[in-house]
Amino acid sequence: MAAIEILDLEKTYQVGFWHARPKLALRPLRLTIEEGEVFGFLGPNGAGKTTTLKLLMGLVYPTAGTARILGMAIDDPRVKAQIGFLPEQPYFYDYLTAQELLTYYAQLSGVPAKERSQRVTGILARFGLTDSARLQLRKFSKGMLQRLGLAQAILHDPKIVFLDEPMSGLDPMGRREVREMIQQMRNEGKTVFFSTHILSDAEALCDRVAIIHQGELRGVGAVAHLTSQAQQGRVEIIFCAPSVPQALASLGVEARLSGDMVNAVVEEDKQEAALEILRRERIRLISLTPVRSSLEEYYVQKLQPRGNGKGAGA
Repeated sequence: MAAIEILDLEKTYQVGFWHARPKLALRPLRLTIEEGEVFGFLGPNGAGKTTTLKLLMGLVYPTAGTARILGMAIDDPRVKAQIGFLPEQPYFYDYLTAQELLTYYAQLSGVPAKERSQRVTGILARFGLTDSARLQLRKFSKGMLQRLGLAQAILHDPKIVFLDEPMSGLDPMGRREVREMIQQMRNEGKTVFFSTHILSDAEALCDRVAIIHQGELRGVGAVAHLTSQAQQGRVEIIFCAPSVPQALASLGVEARLSGDMVNAVVEEDKQEAALEILRRERIRLISLTPVRSSLEEYYVQKLQPRGNGKGAGA
């Protein structure tokens, strides 16, 4: 059974005061996320990512279409017990402590009274907040607040976790901590659906990604597949040499020298000729690998205007 089925979900807002006019925030969206999958929802600011999450949460109502979560309609009250949510900019009351906040959320989430204390203690330890359990939240750093937000999202052990820009505003160490926590959720069999515009995080974490732009789905697929499509027919050769051999340069390679290491990219049909030059000049070969596209290159391609023919496909 699919974890999330989005069936032509659409949202139009009315903007303006005296002369309200419709603004299409999300075009009919059809998407399926499998159970146990880490799914990245990518797009620039204003693309429709947060609108989609709010529709799935039941925080706003769709103009058209529907969705199912674990086989249930999104307006089914039973859905709420199976999902956790961390908004992009969560607000927690500054004068509560971490322990008080999680106890409050445990009560809201229906965690039985006899289990609350143990559940809160365990989740604080899991997210490295034990020593800060009695510290008021106004004294927390951005990274600590984000960890606390993730803790409240999974406190009731949901099957699906929705995260809106979970790495936004974090330093490199904070981003790494959040990535590790998402990886742990996957290992526990949870489905994680998160929006982001930090492509390196999506490339490192996601089983599949979808790209949305101006409310329209532009591409979807497994990260490994999407990044293997572009730049076919080129290979990267890394070897040790003080400079690029002239014979190799005459093949039209793109070379970059770093110390005594050369990184050269050559067309596949010239691969054997390049290797023969290295053998003839007794240059030590380090590696030979196909050149693959990055997720960033695929993302930029999908954001191109439809009219120039570069934005189609998926």
